[in-house]
Amino acid sequence: MLGQSFYHETIRSVVVSFGTIFNSIQLVRKDNDGVIQQTMKVPLAYGPRQKFLVRLNEDADLSKTTAVTLPRIGFEISGLTYDSARKLNRVQKFKKVKGSRSDQLDTQYMPVPYNIDFDLYILAKQSDDALQIVEQILPYFQPDYTVTINDMTDMGIKRDVPIILNDISYEDDYQGDFTTRRAIIYSLAFSAKFYLYGPVTSSKVIKTAQVDSYTDMPDQSPKREQRVVITPSPTSADADDDFGFNETVSFFQDAKDYNPVTGEDEIDDE
Repeated sequence: MLGQSFYHETIRSVVVSFGTIFNSIQLVRKDNDGVIQQTMKVPLAYGPRQKFLVRLNEDADLSKTTAVTLPRIGFEISGLTYDSARKLNRVQKFKKVKGSRSDQLDTQYMPVPYNIDFDLYILAKQSDDALQIVEQILPYFQPDYTVTINDMTDMGIKRDVPIILNDISYEDDYQGDFTTRRAIIYSLAFSAKFYLYGPVTSSKVIKTAQVDSYTDMPDQSPKREQRVVITPSPTSADADDDFGFNETVSFFQDAKDYNPVTGEDEIDDE
């Protein structure tokens, strides 16, 4: 079972979708008269919070252009857990007909439910900047916000993924003199409910079913008496079409058998 190579990029799609939600947050700064002085897009990056805090602490000279720009938003994956409450019937399958002549059938077992946890943090040096960002996020989560992703492109499956806001925490470690760089941090914990898919199996589409009936089965060389052939109507129908069936019944009095290799009726010489 293990060792079959497949990669559907499902987790990657969830991570990208999560980051896209927070990729267009704007920050507006006004003077005392309410006149807009500056408008900026808040930078977003994937990475651990400690990475940016170290950059802030190591750069004591606030005039350096290499300093980390605040405010900014960062996020990272904090865990993956199996969600038994959303478990599906493991023996059921997805099916999709492919090919220019609809002669290929792709099948895949039901997906496995998982939750992916994200930690999103907002870093700012001014309290008002941080509050602006927080207020642009929280109203959309009550407590969840749903995004639609292409779960399985090969199978044509799209699925809604709810992203749930679980917790909010605040941190302000400002201590020291005026040269110490301040970092106000809001941490938001999220969980996204998604599904992971196994490998896709391809096979030919069955468009003809043929059954030969025999009598005198105790005989070592029974004779065929009847053949039933069933085909879709029309024969060009796809698996997703609304179609019927044609049933053809033939009767025989010979001693021939059907050879599945050649596709012909032949006399058994044995």
